[in-house]
Formats: sequence, C-alpha cells, structure tokens
Amino acid sequence: MRILDSSSPGRLDRRRRLLSDVLLWAVVAAPVGYAGFSPPYAPYAVPLVVGKLVVLGAAVVASRRQPLLAPVLVVLGSVVDGNFAFAIPVFSYLAGRRTPSVGPAAGVFVLIVGGGTALNLGLLGTGAATWFLLASVLLFAAVFPWLVGRYRRQQQELADAGRRHVEASTREQRGAAERIRLRERARIAGEMHDSLGHDLSLIALRAAALEVAADLDDRHRAAAGELRASVSAATERLHEIIGVLREEGGSSVRPSGETVAELVEGAREAGMAVRMEAAPGAAELPAMTGHAAHRIVREALTNAARYAPGAPVEVSVTRAGDRVEVAVVNDAPPAGPLPAPPSQGSGLLALAERVRLAGGTLHAGPRTDGGFAVRAALPATGPVETAAETGLVAPSDAVVEPGPSERPVDAERRLHDARRRVRRSLLVALVAPVGFALVLSLVYYPVATAGTVLDRATFDQMRLGTARSELAGLPRRPLERPTTADRDGCEYYTDGNFPLAQPTWRLCFTDGRLASKEWIAQ
Repeated sequence: MRILDSSSPGRLDRRRRLLSDVLLWAVVAAPVGYAGFSPPYAPYAVPLVVGKLVVLGAAVVASRRQPLLAPVLVVLGSVVDGNFAFAIPVFSYLAGRRTPSVGPAAGVFVLIVGGGTALNLGLLGTGAATWFLLASVLLFAAVFPWLVGRYRRQQQELADAGRRHVEASTREQRGAAERIRLRERARIAGEMHDSLGHDLSLIALRAAALEVAADLDDRHRAAAGELRASVSAATERLHEIIGVLREEGGSSVRPSGETVAELVEGAREAGMAVRMEAAPGAAELPAMTGHAAHRIVREALTNAARYAPGAPVEVSVTRAGDRVEVAVVNDAPPAGPLPAPPSQGSGLLALAERVRLAGGTLHAGPRTDGGFAVRAALPATGPVETAAETGLVAPSDAVVEPGPSERPVDAERRLHDARRRVRRSLLVALVAPVGFALVLSLVYYPVATAGTVLDRATFDQMRLGTARSELAGLPRRPLERPTTADRDGCEYYTDGNFPLAQPTWRLCFTDGRLASKEWIAQ
C-alpha cells in the first residue's frame, strides 16, 4: 500500500506564503526605498529608510494573523513619509479578504478617521481643505479597497458553499443508491430463504424418512444419513449467505468451524502439494481476522489449483506484534496452466474488499519465476476489525478529507445565504464609497464655506482704492491661501461652489486699500 506524506503539502504551502509575502514587501517597499535612497541625502537617511522598511515588513507579517493591524501601521507611517500611501490600498484589500467580520474593520476605520481629524485639525493646525483631501485619500485608498476585498471574500465563500452543496447532493444520491442496493439485497435474501430454504428442508425431511425406513439395508441407510447431514449443512450455509446479503460485513460463508489448517488438509486430500507453516497462536484470531485469513487461503488455493496445477504451494500464517501475516505462494506450473477462460480479477477484488473491511492490507501479483504470491497483513486485535466492520475505518491508502457532513437542505440554505451576502457586498462596494463621499462633503462644505462666501453682486460693487474696512459685504474671513498664490497681500473668497468651495474671487490690497479684484477661473 502507498503511504502519503501529509507534511509535504504543508511545507509547500508555507514556502508559497513566504514567497508571496516577500514579493508583497518588495512591491510596497519600492516607493519608500526609492525615495529614501535617492539624492539629496538628509542626515540619518539610511537608518530612517531602514526603519521605514522594517515597519512595512511588520505590516506584511501582521496582514496574515492580524489583517487590520497592517493598514493602521501604514497609515501611521504615512504621517512620516507620504510614500506609505501606496501601501494603504494593498493592505486594506488584504484586510477585506482576510477579515471574517465587518465590525472590527468599521471600528478601525472610525479610529483612523477620528485620530486623523484630531491630529490634523487639533495638533498640526492644518486647514479644512487639507483635512478634506486626507479624508478623501483614506476613503478611496483604504475603505474602497477593503470593500473590494470583502466582496472577493464573499465570492470565495459562495464558491465554497456551492462546492459543499454539490457534495451534499452527491452524498444524498449515493445514499439513495445504497438504500436501493440494500433493499435489493434484502429482497434476494428473502427469495433465497423462501425458495431454497423450503426446498432444502423438504429434501432433508425426505432423507430422514428414508433413513428410518424398515426395508432399507444398512449401506443405503448410511448413505441416506450422509445425505441428510449434507442437506442440513447446506441449509446452515444458506442461512449464513443470507446473513451476508442482508447485512454489510456479515458472517463469513466458510463452513462452520473450519480452520485454515483444515482447509489446507482438504486441499492435500484433493491432490494438491501444499505445505503449511503456522505460528502457535495463529488459530486464536478475532472473528473478522480469522474469516479474512480463511478467505485469503481458500481463494489463493483455488487460483493455484486452476492456473498452476501440479505446482507446490506454501501457506504461512505468522504473527508480528499486533499484526497477522498471511501468505500463499505457488511456483510456476510444471506443464503450464490448464485451458480456461481469461481471469477478470473479480475474486481478488472481492478478496481485497474483505481484507479492507477487516482493517488490513493485501498485495497480490505474479513472481519473477512464473509463480504467484498473495500476501496480507491483518490486525491481531479486535477493536480495529470492529471499526472496519462498521465502516468507521477508511482504507489504509485512502486520504480522508475532514469536513462537516451537511444535509442537502442545510447546504442549500448555506448556498442561498452566501449568494445573498455576495449581492449585498457588491452593492455596498458600489454604493458605500459614493455615500461616504457625500457625507464627507456635507461635513466639509459648511466648515469650509462658513464666513467665506462672496456673492457676485457684492463683488461687482467693490471699487478699487476703497479701504478694506469700508468694503460693504466683505466676508468675515478669507479662504486659506492657495498653494499656487502668486503674491502677498491678496485674499481669496468663494462663491459657495459645492462641494469643494474652491476660491472664486481674489482681492489684493496695498496699504490697506483695494488694489485689484479678479475672478479666478475654476
């Protein structure tokens, strides 16, 4: 039998994960490393870049066991180096793929938004426009990739649910076929019991009547007694066969009480050259093991008599620890095999099934010298055979894949739930970013436009040379100075355009008086 090394797939999976993590680290570290090692070099540039790369490595490691910790690390790293922003969508997507529930992820995003707002507006003193830009980056670089990853996870769960549904349906179909087969076996057993059992009983009754007949001589009386005993034995054998048909793993069909030694002796009396070697305790075997050993020797001797007539046969039954070794080896036939139909191998297949049910292994095949060998290893103790007999022990060369056994109705419900979750995840992935952007704009717009809106009519009425304090309708505060401002002394106001409230008017003052006014193209 073939022995599978179950540790090889695990090592291969670990190597693949390690390689994928290294590649992931190389991808997310490339922008940080390129910027850090490019001139001009700042003081302590090398230790700083190495520290950043270590943080990215920690994020890669954390993305396996604590997927939500990785986005937090790279968001914190973006405060020091803006190139960390390239890693935010990557780890957010992985967090969506690897996080089973939504609640922790929502808590992490709320924490990031709250902490970033407090840091930028409170401690760093950045303006509303900068806060809006950072919040938009977080939305589209973190939340949206997480939603996509979440959707991909739901798709995978849908595929798993579909596979399990197919498996449950297949098991149900196999169970139905098995029930039909068992019913047919029971029907055949009933027919055999009703027809053959009745006929054999009548034959035994007539033989008994003939045995006690007064006008029968002793020689015929003895023959009638032998006939009655043979019919009784045949009836008992029929009951055993019916038991095998009615119940899986039932009693053996060997003659009641016949041992392997008696089987070999019967083969010798039939003219076969059989030599037997048996261990002292080989006769004291559990029922299932003893039945299987008897079946092995009987099948092997039958094949030797059929395909290797006249060849010497060696039968051995030995014990090695908790195993019983049964071997039947015959030499090549001296005059060649007798003419016979080609073998279909059904006898050996049935024998292999009987050995499997007993919890053992079977090897059968031709020898190099032209002979044939049948060898089997059977358990010498009872518990293994009992488990195998009830179907709890799988074949020794089978790989059992663990997994829950579901009814088709449960698998159908699971598949339906998985489909519903996929549809919901897709809807959330498409709608949520738009909703978040709208909410973000509704929060940003009042803050950005409060006290900064200058309407067109007021702008047109302003006259050059007017003192700033005398300008009617001037908003109480200007907008933040754009980064592209060309000169000092200018103030910027908006007309209230939604949602960004971008600068619309520029008023420039010299010595406190309005020197110029301009409309800024959007």
